[in-house]
This record gives sequence, structure tokens and C-alpha cells, in this order.
Amino acid sequence: MRIVLLGPPGAGKGSLARVIKDMMGIAHISTGDMLREEMKKGSPLGLEIKGLIAQGFLVSDEIVTRLVEQRLQNSRDSKGFMLDGFPRTVAQAKDLDNILAEIGKPLDFALNMEADVDVILMRLTGRRVCRKCGALYHVRNKPPKAAGVCDLCGGELHQRCDDNEETIRKRMDVYMANTRPILAYYEQTGRLKKVDGNKGTPDLSDDLVKISNEDKKPYQDQNSGRS
Repeated sequence: MRIVLLGPPGAGKGSLARVIKDMMGIAHISTGDMLREEMKKGSPLGLEIKGLIAQGFLVSDEIVTRLVEQRLQNSRDSKGFMLDGFPRTVAQAKDLDNILAEIGKPLDFALNMEADVDVILMRLTGRRVCRKCGALYHVRNKPPKAAGVCDLCGGELHQRCDDNEETIRKRMDVYMANTRPILAYYEQTGRLKKVDGNKGTPDLSDDLVKISNEDKKPYQDQNSGRS
């Protein structure tokens, strides 16, 4: 199973990824994790990425695409994978299709997680992160045993500077402008599936069972007779 995870910030893609991994046993490929790993290795590409970040620049689409291509070409994930954080534009989605076609592992479908703005705001403004180990908590959904203290390492919990309503709404605007067109791209090729991000984890599991029992390769089936 080869999947792309889509959805606005705060929709719950991290929770969905954990459910998919537990249910299907496929690899979770996060572009954010790959960028950090490449910098840690000190590879030529990692040094290029580190230099850009040090100068305050964003990592370009071209570099991220190269990193994803490298990861997929060297992949030994026999059960498949789910891509999280890529693609973010229609151009990247087309690049991904070309990469997967070259290695003979076409995408099964894109899974879009939809959630209401009020739900997203509640999730992100209530998020707390441990300064020491990075563990995640939520003031309502997953509070620590002791207020402001990490259960795992005793570190201080804090609210990220971008987890405020104004910044979250701006991030949503960027998502709507840049990323939502990808949904139309995948829908046109019959590869778009949807899950309700307003639901809790048990309900997500039920939804995924239904999706996995559907025709898993609509795009390939549609194109099976083409040269």
C-alpha cells in the first residue's frame, strides 16, 4: 500500500499515521524527519539544507523532491509507505507520480484528512511540548499528570510560539491557497479518499478498515489498458 497523507495543519495527520502504521504495517515517511536526518548525517545534501536554514531560507521544492526521490529509490519498505508532508503543490504531486512510475511503485491513493476550523484551533492552541524530550501533550485531550511537567522526563511543557489563533489562521490560508489544489489533481485521477479529522482515533480506525476494503488501486485499474 502506497499512500499520500493530506490535510491542513492540526487536522490530526500524526494520529492518522500511527493508526495506519499499526493497522497496515507500512513505513511513515515524513519530509520533516528526512530533512533533520539528512542534516544529522552530514551528507552533501544535508550540508546544503543546513546552510539554507542557517541563512534563514526555506528549503526549496527542488531539494525536498530530490530527498523524497532518494528515499523512495532506496526504499526497502516491502509493505508500502505513507508520505507525510509531500507533495505540497500540484507540481510536486506530478513529480512524485513520475518518480514512482520510474521505480514501478505507483501511488494507490491520496488520503485527505478534513477537519473543521474550530476543531483545528482547539487542537493547536491547546498543544503543549516538552522542552527537554519533545513529547506532545494537550491541555484538554492529553493533559500531563502534573500541570506543566512532562510525564516522561520531567521537563517543562511550553506552548509553541506559532500555536496561537492568528498564526494558525494564516497557516490555514496558506494551505487553502497552495495545497488544496492537490485534492482536485488526485480526484481527477480517481485516487482521492477522505477521512473525517473531527473524529477520534477509534472512529478513524473504522474508517480506514472501510477504505482498505475498497478497491485499493483505482488509478492503476483505470490505466491498466493504456500503453
